[in-house]
Amino acid sequence: MSLAPIILFVYNRPDHTKKTIQALQQNVLASESELFIYADAAKNESAQQQVDEVCNLISDVSGFKKITVIKQETNVGLANSIISGVTEIVNKYGKVIVLEDDLVTSPYFLTFMNDALDLYSNKKDIWHISGWNYPIETDGIADTFLWRTMNCWGWATWDDRWQHFEKNTDKLMESFTAEKIKAFNLDGYENFWGQVLANKEGKINTWAIYWYASIFEKNGLCLNPTETFVDNIGLDGSGIHCGVNTSYIANLNINNNITFETNLEESSIALERIQLFYRKMEKSFLVRAINKLSRVLIKKNIVI
Repeated sequence: MSLAPIILFVYNRPDHTKKTIQALQQNVLASESELFIYADAAKNESAQQQVDEVCNLISDVSGFKKITVIKQETNVGLANSIISGVTEIVNKYGKVIVLEDDLVTSPYFLTFMNDALDLYSNKKDIWHISGWNYPIETDGIADTFLWRTMNCWGWATWDDRWQHFEKNTDKLMESFTAEKIKAFNLDGYENFWGQVLANKEGKINTWAIYWYASIFEKNGLCLNPTETFVDNIGLDGSGIHCGVNTSYIANLNINNNITFETNLEESSIALERIQLFYRKMEKSFLVRAINKLSRVLIKKNIVI
């Protein structure tokens, strides 16, 4: 089995980047894997110092078969960097494993990803391999499952699937019916479509929602491990599009003997567990909002 190249996208978070690289170096297959690091240039003067720290850090990385660092001359932004970087590498190697600078991996992350890429390479219904999963109840679910939604916290794909990626907001909005939007939103349990609208309004500039939409449009399936191989340490307010959130934390999977799903259909039980996760998240957010409002009103001596 030939190992997939790894792409790591970095910017201005030296502490997160260091932890991401250190964890990746501890992977069983690290020394046999080729690593490409794409470093974006500073957007403004205030980011320059941290960008320089990251550049110094990635100039002295070891522990991989080969390391190539690509430094952008101007700031291209995370979305453009990922789209162009993934396209360049996957077209050359046929498959790719993708990480960002705030993802700490299990020592068996690369093993899982490469095994999945090899096993499903000719299963054209499978479009995407995720290394991360929600902290859900795992009883009754095997080591892996298939479902409709794409997770981008450590992922992999193949060139013949990625070639269908398209970031065209207007075309997407024209082709999605109300029924499709509901299914896209996990039958109404989460508002993924809101990200498309936010891109249309210029509030955000992202890529992942379009990869999900590209997969969804082709009725593709995504593979997830039931227990996560990735921990996102960037949900501390330091990310570009992420605030502070501890709801996604789970113990890293250290199982090196994974049984892969052979029934190429969406897992109804896994879908229900994830829908329940989002429903609990929604209730938790509502409770926090009510409590915050209550404290404000009490300070103003308003009876509620």
